[in-house]
Amino acid sequence: MPEPRASQVLGAPNVAPTAAKPSAAPPFFPASIKWMVEQKGSDLLLKVGRPPTVRIAGELAGVPNQAPMTPQDLKGLAEHLMQPKQLKEFMETKESDFAIGVPGIGRFRVNVYWQRGTLAFAFRVIPYEVKTIDELRLPKILEQLALKPRGLVLVTGVTGSGKSTALAAMVNHINLNRRVNIITIEDPIEFLHRDVNSIINQREVGADTLSFHNALRHVLRQNPDVILIGEIRDMETLDTAIKAADTGHLVFSTLHTTDATQTINRVISFYPPHQHEEVRHLLSTALQAVVSLRLVPTPDGVSRVPACEVLINTAAVRENIRDMKAQLAIPDLIKEGTVQYGMQSFDQSLMHWYTSGAIDLEHALYYCSNPTEFQLQVQGIAAASDRTFEGFESKEGKGEGGGKKGAGGAGAPLAGAGAGGGAGASPYASGEPGEAARKRGETIPGLSRDPLQR
Repeated sequence: MPEPRASQVLGAPNVAPTAAKPSAAPPFFPASIKWMVEQKGSDLLLKVGRPPTVRIAGELAGVPNQAPMTPQDLKGLAEHLMQPKQLKEFMETKESDFAIGVPGIGRFRVNVYWQRGTLAFAFRVIPYEVKTIDELRLPKILEQLALKPRGLVLVTGVTGSGKSTALAAMVNHINLNRRVNIITIEDPIEFLHRDVNSIINQREVGADTLSFHNALRHVLRQNPDVILIGEIRDMETLDTAIKAADTGHLVFSTLHTTDATQTINRVISFYPPHQHEEVRHLLSTALQAVVSLRLVPTPDGVSRVPACEVLINTAAVRENIRDMKAQLAIPDLIKEGTVQYGMQSFDQSLMHWYTSGAIDLEHALYYCSNPTEFQLQVQGIAAASDRTFEGFESKEGKGEGGGKKGAGGAGAPLAGAGAGGGAGASPYASGEPGEAARKRGETIPGLSRDPLQR
């Protein structure tokens, strides 16, 4: 019996895609995708009533010479891009995630969904080449975390903060430096890895396995050394990840949390209250590190640099995870653990980028966790005993000298490689000399945390 059409199932003959696949994509699609890649954008957003819109360095811009899209435009695109199996899933769930390759242009992660009775699309650029930790200008401690023999490493941040890109770089570092068996479970597969020293098996939810939970039930029988879970979405997935890390595997995954402390709270909140004490003890032994990301625009508006908070699970951190009241001290442990353990807070990371000239003060204050303390440090007002920012203030930003502003590759969710070396004690894989920061002690009247409110 033939599969029913989407329009028949959903009862919306004017907007729902059918299983018939047109021979060519609607004209606006290749033009929009090509323009996004040329402008080094990260996302393409399509909805009825608006022209195609691209996110470039965090800001939205309309694609030139494109008319507002109609329901038929997006219906035709869905029929062109989606296979019959994907169409059937879309009919049932009203959402669909998959990846596509456009010859001569690139690979893209796609999400199709409904809004106000019409189709909408979100495309994310996936670079063909996996960049290294050094090229992404991430802290060098991530290279050490990638080579740990066991434990749970969580990479967190809001949507579009570079979590998948950072994870791909860490898997690539393992592939280049270790001989291990790596199993990834993704929805969908984004970055394509080729075996170098390691064996990498990439499984896609829907194509290679039914669900994250189903794949994780069997993953320990596939002889893995390293397990990558694209995203932790439920308690069952989290529980398997923690137990795999606790039994001697290195496990990577992502969460949509803003910093290390919130990540720990989110992990515990997956479980019912009567299990919280047990989970705290299990997490305190299984956790290896939490890496939280925020992408900050450069002054020229062309690219972004990664502000990165790193929590390493030291003995003191373990005690804080086990004790709910003591957990409030974790931000202080991060600030104090920079030299000995390679930890750093968002504010310390932003100070590095600000004093090297890669970002301006408005964006540094907008993205930092404690803007008042940050601004006092910039103005040179700090206690003599306060060594929070020691090692994060670039010497090149102290004087009036100049240099190139950050020019990372904004085509990927994380910025690309920068030129030049950073401050002597910088925790970053490669610093970037920049235009001298503003004079210490200057006043900034009317400063807003929102860079759009001048």
